[in-house]
Amino acid sequence: MTDGRITTAKLGDDGPEVGVQGLGCMGMNFGYGPSDADASRATLERALELGVTLYDTADAYGAGENERFLSPFFKAHRDELVIATKFALSIPPDDPTRRVIRNDPPYIRQAVEASLKRLDVDVIDLYYMHRRDVNVPIEESVGTMAELVREGKVKHLGLSEVTADELHAAHAVHPIAALQSEWSLFSRDIETNVVPAARDLGVTLVAYSPLGRGFLTGSFASAEDLSSGDFRRQQPRFTGDNAAANGALLEPIRAIAETHGASVGQIALAWAHQQSSLHGLPVIPIPGTRKPSRVEENTAATRIVLTDDELALLDPIAAKVAGNRYADMAFTSAGRE
Repeated sequence: MTDGRITTAKLGDDGPEVGVQGLGCMGMNFGYGPSDADASRATLERALELGVTLYDTADAYGAGENERFLSPFFKAHRDELVIATKFALSIPPDDPTRRVIRNDPPYIRQAVEASLKRLDVDVIDLYYMHRRDVNVPIEESVGTMAELVREGKVKHLGLSEVTADELHAAHAVHPIAALQSEWSLFSRDIETNVVPAARDLGVTLVAYSPLGRGFLTGSFASAEDLSSGDFRRQQPRFTGDNAAANGALLEPIRAIAETHGASVGQIALAWAHQQSSLHGLPVIPIPGTRKPSRVEENTAATRIVLTDDELALLDPIAAKVAGNRYADMAFTSAGRE
């Protein structure tokens, strides 16, 4: 497109049209070490100029501080964008470093009111259940979320890191517009069961960490390269021998990037975008960044088309990745399949 704006895709059967690439906002003031607030604000504005309209946050990011940070931008452009936030990771008052998964109806109601207040909006466009508490029937949790829709506090419902069976059970209670799961060249476990379920139900797949938390850009080689406050220092794929083994897996991506005159990260994102046509459902990656130049780079990846030979060259990578994506996989769909 001549003006650089990206195309659009729909959230579920009845949801809004949004830019085919969203923006993960967590790192703007949480999780990835020190950040520059002015640069982050400029990133939000530049993303919107380029057609990015789905902005992703959660109440757990900085104990609500990420929602507060985003609020002025959301209010200034309320009719131009879609606000997505999440609940489920409760912070115990006696230990702010812990997260406890809660899906019970009283907590859901408490969480949505708190998010509405921090965001300073009347309604949340897309409200996700961030993680699944297996001790609460998913029908009960989604039933409460559906009540929020009827009450006008939420427009559309989403789930994150649920299994195919859980998605089917939830969708039977109320239409699910979006399923947010990790999906990248390094993380493809959802393709076996979750992606086909989403396709069959008309659910849009929102791919988080499509750049492997930055590793697929080549911006760092191991956890030792990251600041002390960066949560990636605790993730198995980025430590010790795992990091070295995984770094070697970037070589075919680099070769393809050179052919296209693109960056390594752009090829990883192009691959993620191309999964939409390969699997037959809308796919919206939400790479996170806090630099305007990176948003420009990331959105440009929507216009890169990989050949069948290039896709075949990239296909074996995920099976060779060393280390799990989390130290505890019980809270992921793969850990419960």
